[in-house]
Amino acid sequence: MLYLALGGVLLVGYLWLTGGKAPILKRREWRVLTAAMALAAFTAAVFVGVRGSWGSTIVLTVIGLWLAASSRKTTSAGAPPTVARMGDAEARRILGVGPDATRDEIQAAYTRLMRAVHPDKGGTAGLAAQLNAARDRLLGR
Repeated sequence: MLYLALGGVLLVGYLWLTGGKAPILKRREWRVLTAAMALAAFTAAVFVGVRGSWGSTIVLTVIGLWLAASSRKTTSAGAPPTVARMGDAEARRILGVGPDATRDEIQAAYTRLMRAVHPDKGGTAGLAAQLNAARDRLLGR
């Protein structure tokens, strides 16, 4: 138990000292690290529980559950995908219209493509977002 606490203090101290620099561990590595720490907390809870210290067992189990839940979190759950700013030429290429296309032609191309790539019809949210951005760019919305 002492080694687990000492390791945690050393890790926090190291991350605190290098806080202003680029992240050491990326999102995936943090998820693996928190899952490993959750496993260590559960193992320590079993060990302490067998020895009869129920208060420490409850605390370690709660810590393990919190770590396990935090390793499962995603940052973009339910958030719509972001689309970078695009130019007129790229928007026309995405919708498949020429430079002299009218508003009605742009809207017709958008509608035709959106029927094919809408997320409810088996497409992806990213494709739908690109079509929306292209239409908005060309129609000046």
